[in-house]
Formats: sequence, C-alpha cells, structure tokens
Amino acid sequence: MPLQFMICLIAGALIAPSLSPFDNPYLSLIPPLVLFLSSYKRDRKKSALLGWAFGFGFFGSGVSWVFVSISEHSQTPVAIAAILTCLFVAALALLFSLQLYLWKRFFAARYQSVSFIGLWVIFEWIRSWFLTGFPWLYLGNSSLDTPFQNLLPLGGVWLASFAILITAIALAEFLRTRRLLPLLFIPLPLIGSYLLPSSWTTTTEQELSVALVQPNIPQAIKWNPDYRAEILSQYENLSAPHIDTQLMLWPETAIPAVFQNVATPLAELLNELDQNDVTLISGLPSAIRDQEHPKGYRIHNSLAVLSSGSGIYHKQRLVPFGEYVPMETYIRGMFDFFNLPMSSFSLPEKETQSLLRAGNNTLSAAICYEIAYPELVRQSSLQADILLTVSNDTWFGHSIAPAQHLQIARIRAVENGRWLIRGTNNGITAIINSTGEIVEQLPQFTQGVLRGKVHTMQGQTPYQTYGSLPILLLSALFLLLTMGKWRDPEAESHYPNFR
Repeated sequence: MPLQFMICLIAGALIAPSLSPFDNPYLSLIPPLVLFLSSYKRDRKKSALLGWAFGFGFFGSGVSWVFVSISEHSQTPVAIAAILTCLFVAALALLFSLQLYLWKRFFAARYQSVSFIGLWVIFEWIRSWFLTGFPWLYLGNSSLDTPFQNLLPLGGVWLASFAILITAIALAEFLRTRRLLPLLFIPLPLIGSYLLPSSWTTTTEQELSVALVQPNIPQAIKWNPDYRAEILSQYENLSAPHIDTQLMLWPETAIPAVFQNVATPLAELLNELDQNDVTLISGLPSAIRDQEHPKGYRIHNSLAVLSSGSGIYHKQRLVPFGEYVPMETYIRGMFDFFNLPMSSFSLPEKETQSLLRAGNNTLSAAICYEIAYPELVRQSSLQADILLTVSNDTWFGHSIAPAQHLQIARIRAVENGRWLIRGTNNGITAIINSTGEIVEQLPQFTQGVLRGKVHTMQGQTPYQTYGSLPILLLSALFLLLTMGKWRDPEAESHYPNFR
C-alpha cells in the first residue's frame, strides 16, 4: 500500500507538466490511468486513501503558485506560508478521496471503467461551483493544440475531459487485461473530433482596433496612496500614443482608487478619448451606497467603460482571502496574509449584468480567475461580439499560474467561438482568435502596449447553446448503468473484461 500511495502521489503531480507553460498535453492521460489501475482492486477505504494521495500530488503541483502569492506579497513567514499552502492542497485533495469512495461505494459493481469516467467528469463540474468553485486543472485544459480541441465548441472543456478519460481508461484496461478489445475505444473520440468543424461561428466584416496597456506596476506600490499620481501618469503616458485605436484596455484594478478620487487627474485624457471616439475600459474598485452594509457602502472589483461607450461590470466570483476573507470576524489579523490590500470586496446584488459597449460592439467581461468558470463565461457570451478579460497576475510572480491562466482563456475563446482580448498588469497580455490561437502577445514582466485588430463573430457554438447539460447527462447515464456496490473483480468472471 505505501508503494501505491507514492505512485498515486507522483501520478497526480503529472497534471502540471501536461498544462502550460510546459505543454506536454498527452501526459494528461497518465494521471487517470494510474489512479484507475491502482484502485481497481481496492475496497472503498483504501481507494479513498489513494484518491487523497493522488489529489495531494495533483493540486500540489498544479496550484503550487498559491505559495508564491502568500509568501511574496505579505509578511507571512515562509514556514507559515508553506503550512497554509499544504493545508489548502490537502483540503482540495479530499475531493478526489470522496470521488473514489463514492465510486467504490455505489458505482463499482460492474463496468468500473465506465463509472470511473462518469464520476470524474461530474466531480470536475462540481469543482466549478462548490464553495464558490475552484475550476482549475481540468483534464480538458490540455486539449488545446491536440485532436481533442475540436470537442471544445461542441461540449466545452468537460467533453474534452470525457474524451481524454475514455482514451486513458481504455489504455488502462488494455494494460490490465492484456486484451485488444479496450483499444477499439481509443479511436472513437479522435475520429469524432476530426469529423467536427474547427469553428462553428463566422467572422463578420467588422474589425475593432485595440490597444492593451501592460504597465508592469509592482504589487508592493500598487495600493500605496503615495504612488497614485505616478501610477496614473504612467497609464496616461502609455496610452497617449494610441489615440488612433477604437478600444483601449487597462488591466484589473488599474486605477487604484474609486473613480471619484481620480476623476480630476484623468479628465484631460478622458476628454481626448471621447473626442476621438476611443473607448477606454479599465479595472477599478467601485463604491455603491448600501445602508444595510456595516460600512454604509459596498466595494466592488469592477470593469468600467470610462469614455465613448457604456457599461460597468462587477466581479461575481471573488477570490477567498485575496478579495474577501471568509469568517472575517474570526481570522482577520491572525496573519498578514489575511490583511492583504483590497481584501474586502463585495459581490454584486444581481448576477445578471449588462454587457459592455464599445461603439457598435458588445463585450462580455470576466475579471481575473472568473475566466476559469466555463458556465459563467458561456452565459455572458451569448449576446457578445467579443470576450474580454483582465487580470493582475503580479500576485503569482514567476510561477506557472500566469501561463495556466492564459491557457484557460484560450479554452474559453474556443468554447464560445469568439475572439478574446486579455489585459494584464505584468503579463501575459494577449489577443486570442476564435480558434484559440494567440495572435499577438506581450512578454511577461515588461511595460508596453499591445496593438492589434479583433474580429467580431456571429452565430453560436453548440456549447454556447446547450451548455454543460448534455455531457452531465451522459456522465450520469454512465453512473446509472453501473450502480451497485463494489465486488472483488477477480470473482466476477461472468462480467465482460472491459469494465
């Protein structure tokens, strides 16, 4: 058992090199393959333990950047930061432990491979909303630039995960039984993806010229009022040469104060942009009066159109501890990490918000890690011409998080058949087309402005129309077909080998 524990731990850790920035997509076949083979003959308690080991390696490698954000941007000692990171990873690993426990408890009477696939996909979906959600490290994220990519606009990232799982578990069954029958299942998702069109939406004749400002402002000074004038001046100087574009984008919380406090310093620039019909969209905190709130007002992490357009968007998925503190009364003040600047944002009163408008174009917005929520982006993109996301990945330093974040943005562009513009503080700022290709990008940790043209699209992908429902129903069907308590597979000779 200790050997299987270590094998599952290592197998889970292979999720990170399968994703960006390493981009070895076919490595994503190994984690589910190893976990399935390791737990196939185990009872539910041992399977749950192996699932936890797998999950610890899975999240420990894939979200190791959490340590960077804790240790580098607060006064939290390195040892405490390591402990907090391990606790976070250990808690997430419980999801895989529960997944395998339920698999053995209710769905492993027969055809174990079928129920393993169905339950994995359902648990990926659960991670998109449970406790506000942590939709990171989906197997389907590795589908970019592979034959599985064509499945994204058909059924979203979870259909791509489904196809990867079919391939991985078919290989596992071949290794387990030494029979060729399981190998016949491998071509099915590949053939299906090759038969599908690469794009379900069509380009219109409209183009939008854009300028995406990447200021590379250090996180240490971003919220310091003494540097506010310098920061605003930096944005103005970077933006001034690009008045000839149609849309200008500043990143998440680019303006480090509520707009009322900076309206006067920015007035000259905004007037010039209005006169030239240039739409400026910027991230900023916004204050809304609320007599029922203890402070008398709510602060939102927002995106606002400040010139030649209309609309404001308030972030709907806040980052725990970074943007709000759960159980704030009890834990704020325990460590400096719980006192980060702007960690008191509020959720908007309504989830449904109007799209942003730039000229005749409509843009759906996602702030920071909201872009990782497939259904949130899908719903907001239904009537949008272009997808827009902003972020401040300065929190994650030189870790793998910014590259993962960009990869996820590419997934959303393919799922929804829309061009996507991504503005960040220190990278990776990029323009992505409707098939997920990076058209232009700026290098990380540099100051600059990314110019380019974005095409508007018409039509909807099947995923936009139907969402996650079809793949969830298919996964549920897989579970219903296999419902029953676990039995010793060696004693079940009357069942087919591919189970």
